[in-house]
Amino acid sequence: MQLLNEPEDVPILAPLVIREILYRVLQGEQGARIHQFAIIGSQAHNIAQAIQLINRQYDRPLVIEQLAKSVNMSTSVFHKHFKRVTAMSPLQYQKMVRLQEARRLMLTETVQVSDAAFRVGYESPSQFSREYARMYGRPPMLDVQELRGSIASSNVLG
Repeated sequence: MQLLNEPEDVPILAPLVIREILYRVLQGEQGARIHQFAIIGSQAHNIAQAIQLINRQYDRPLVIEQLAKSVNMSTSVFHKHFKRVTAMSPLQYQKMVRLQEARRLMLTETVQVSDAAFRVGYESPSQFSREYARMYGRPPMLDVQELRGSIASSNVLG
């Protein structure tokens, strides 16, 4: 954080600071688990690849068998390791990504609810609204209006 006060030092020192942070994370109690993500061919690395695929193709139907095959895993092993890494199923993960992207679209690009639903891969705006309300605790339009209001008030105060 001190580098922010010395912008001329950032190009030289930032890579060293990042390297130190990575070193300390890998030496910490979760270091061995994190290290697994970097080992090509490990189960964690394969799941990381699957997560990247879902993140890039969240708007497409998710076929678990194809996703598992794309990372050279059986469907059952894929499910087990995916849940271990993410604490959710692949379908739950995709739903979370879709809802987050829809929220972003409605908030930053002022996209209508039904358009956001279709753009992120939902076929039914009513299904989208139900799942959105389940995740965020309120219907999409109300949630976005409240978010805009809180952003506006923080901009006035800040």
